[in-house]
Amino acid sequence: MVADGRGLARALDRWWRAPAPAERLAAVRIVVGVFATAYLASRLPYWMSYARFDAHLFAPVGVVKILAAPLPALAVQLVTLATVLLAVPFTLGWRFRVTGPAFAVLLLWTLSYRNSWGMIFHTENLLVLHVLVLGVTGAADAWSLDAARGRDGAAPGRPARPDGRYGWPLRLLCAVVVVSYLIAGVAKLENAGLGWVWGDELRNHIAADNLRKVLLGDWSSPLAPLLLDQTWVFRLVALLSLIMEVGAPVALLGGRVAAGWAILAYAFHLGVVVLMMIFFPYQVLGVAYLPFFPAERPVGAVGRFLVRRWNGQRSSV
Repeated sequence: MVADGRGLARALDRWWRAPAPAERLAAVRIVVGVFATAYLASRLPYWMSYARFDAHLFAPVGVVKILAAPLPALAVQLVTLATVLLAVPFTLGWRFRVTGPAFAVLLLWTLSYRNSWGMIFHTENLLVLHVLVLGVTGAADAWSLDAARGRDGAAPGRPARPDGRYGWPLRLLCAVVVVSYLIAGVAKLENAGLGWVWGDELRNHIAADNLRKVLLGDWSSPLAPLLLDQTWVFRLVALLSLIMEVGAPVALLGGRVAAGWAILAYAFHLGVVVLMMIFFPYQVLGVAYLPFFPAERPVGAVGRFLVRRWNGQRSSV
């Protein structure tokens, strides 16, 4: 029995730390970093606006619970600006041993602070968790300024061999995605049971959400009202969404199974946009599912294209 347990532990360890190219983890860092930089910079006035909110609205959540009262306006603005600025060295992999963890912590703080004013948003949860994982791993050992200069142990100009120290962060990034969907599926079963599939839970929820948006003058789905009489459509969507969420752990098997699950999850979010006009940018743009794929291939192709264009422009000057 003990021998079997040790064999299982070794098998799990080999699976968890399966060798992966440093470029694959670096590709995820680059894409996540580009997304985070654009997302934060494009909404900078919005993040800054929380410095001017009334103190009686402050209801700290997460790491912000250490505060008994809101921060001074200047502190909020400086921390927010630092978060946006640190997204750039995180993306470029510059002095990553410092900038990686620093950006991860500041991103967690900034978005938690935003959630501490009466309404909790879930659209950035996966982004924050992925940045936390990337920020404390060897995500800048390749395709980074550190690697180009041989800093922090990275060999300049030479790709690192596939190694388990790059494999387990990718596993963890995938596991974070899987667990988030699994929790959502379990919550549906706890709240509605199989009535989620065979009842009108989803149909009623979509109808109420769109009606609220119409009454408030917000964007609503033009398609949802046309489908409300088609009960079978919503039951099919409910069934597929439940299968995708509860069956999320199969994605950890990797390969085509993981790719198929990621495509189904992506389709789910497109459906949410079409039927409810709710946009999860990290998922809809496909960034959340990048760890399930050999990301170094498309990212490397884009990088080589940009280098050729840059060299071509310099030679023509």
